[in-house]
Amino acid sequence: MSRLRTRNRPPVTLALPALLAVAFLLLPLVGILTRTEWGELAGHLTSPGVTEALRLSLLVSAWALGLSLLLGVPLAWLLARVEFKGKAFVRSLVLLPMVLPPTVGGVALLLGFGRRGLLGPWLEGTFGITLPFHTSGAVVAATFVAMPFLVISLEGALGGLKQSYEETAASLGARPVRVFFTVTLPMVAPGLIAGAALTWARALGEFGATITFAGNLPGTTQTLPLQVYLLLQDRPEAATSVSLLLLAIAMAVLIALRGRWTGTPAGRKTAAAATAAEEPPAGPAGNPSNGAGPAPADDARWPLHAEVTGFNRLTLDAEPGTTIAVVGENGAGKTTLLRALLGLTPRAHAELRLGDTDVTALPAHRRQVAWVPQDGALFPHLSALANTAYGLRARRVPRAEARREAQAWLDRLGVGHLAQRRPAQLSGGQAQRVALARALAARPRLLLLDEPLAALDQTTRAHVRHTLRTHLAGFGGVCLIVTHDPVEAVSLADRVLVLADGRTLQDAPPAEVTRHPRSPWVARMLGRNAWPGTASADGLALAGGGRLVVAEPLPEGSEALAIIAPEAVSVHRDRPGGSPRNVWPGTIREVTAVGSRLRLLVGSAEAPDLVAEITPEAAAELGVADGASVWTSVKATEVTLVRL
Repeated sequence: MSRLRTRNRPPVTLALPALLAVAFLLLPLVGILTRTEWGELAGHLTSPGVTEALRLSLLVSAWALGLSLLLGVPLAWLLARVEFKGKAFVRSLVLLPMVLPPTVGGVALLLGFGRRGLLGPWLEGTFGITLPFHTSGAVVAATFVAMPFLVISLEGALGGLKQSYEETAASLGARPVRVFFTVTLPMVAPGLIAGAALTWARALGEFGATITFAGNLPGTTQTLPLQVYLLLQDRPEAATSVSLLLLAIAMAVLIALRGRWTGTPAGRKTAAAATAAEEPPAGPAGNPSNGAGPAPADDARWPLHAEVTGFNRLTLDAEPGTTIAVVGENGAGKTTLLRALLGLTPRAHAELRLGDTDVTALPAHRRQVAWVPQDGALFPHLSALANTAYGLRARRVPRAEARREAQAWLDRLGVGHLAQRRPAQLSGGQAQRVALARALAARPRLLLLDEPLAALDQTTRAHVRHTLRTHLAGFGGVCLIVTHDPVEAVSLADRVLVLADGRTLQDAPPAEVTRHPRSPWVARMLGRNAWPGTASADGLALAGGGRLVVAEPLPEGSEALAIIAPEAVSVHRDRPGGSPRNVWPGTIREVTAVGSRLRLLVGSAEAPDLVAEITPEAAAELGVADGASVWTSVKATEVTLVRL
């Protein structure tokens, strides 16, 4: 009872018109049901004229559905995936038969395909085909009015499908046609089925265009709706029975679809099967005991040379076996760089050479550049094993060999026991490892990983990082890893490429970037304080006001970045005495735990925000809490200046 009381009641001004609308739509259907002579129903529906019209209707609607699939599926893909001039006009043409009066559509068909129409004389003279007053004319009329339902439904489903699935399939070596039939169509199957069902139902009930263009010839063009029209003149009771049949068919189609006219692409579900999301038991070293060894080394070597223009403007050279961590704040151009190397973005263009091969003019599926996007983009209709074997099969590796190699990669990444599961049955970490295995199994010359370990917990991340490092040690190509994790950048990469606004801000070994970061964002990612400013005689004039004294100043007037480690910041209750030359009063704004230490964010009116690390014992002694007043100090010798 309490649920009924708390349920929101619709306002009467909206509920009443809505109920009237339902009554308006329901009344004609009730009329058919109440006026049907149920005792004569079987006789009416089995009469020779009705059975012949039903047979013809089924034939015409089946052919109309086939033509709609043949022509409408490519048209829907074109509208959903390709930008071209006149696209709005083409979409209007698709919608036109849905709003055009059916008899006007029939007249238009006569003027286009009739004996005196634009194409009719050529069809008759060249092929001997006469469409009007022929069963083929009824098929053309039904296709004309029904195909838009398929196109619109499928276009909506394609529009809801993330292109990362198709792009990932292309990066694994699949040609566009293979991608369409093995990835795109299976994933938009609900939209395709819904559109096909609506198309068939609309073709079955077509009347106006058919009678105008193809006539009403018994056994040739007289479909069931036309039979109803004739029966109304002489036998209205029989017309009501046949109308009930058409009504039942239409309602059955709509109920079967349950409102899914627009379709929804198959996607990753957060299924309760994620109880199967438990990670596999680990051995003493943290690795699943699968016995899989490291990836076999490949003798082929593929150095990288890329000239990137557009939003990103940089030159990238790397020797075989080099791993480059790409870092930078959001919008710096990290993902754009990867997509440019794949040839998948108009924002940037890459002149790309892998080994002795210039792949600039090649499409993505022929570059042998494997990509793991942020979400993994596992194909939801394929098992983990089939996903991993996809790139090998796209390159025509025999099925048995592809599956053996795919299983070996899944074993190496600790998810071999999940080979037969679909992505919806995997946890986020498991799915990411399968996506990584799929990319590695594709035998790429260039490997692009967009935050590949972001979805993993710390234990699993350490294991996968170790596995990835083992593979990269024998990899004959170059690997680019976009990451926000300093541990990944330091442990996996030979170089760190720092991007800002699409340009190279720093490209150096991890140790150099750690010691002398040239970006405030990178310094903070590494856990350091970074204050920009202008070098002065004794230190740095801070950009936000204030001055920082340093032991080794830069030439006066140069732009610089002051790097201060959190552990170099001292925190005091009262103003400290002694040697510190950089002292500021402040207020604790945030306290967080970092391992066995506490990290404090201290705000001050005299300096930028400062991060300090102290022990729990020191925090207890200082009475650390949000809003507490403290003093901070930094020795001049603890400040490192990096020229920008």
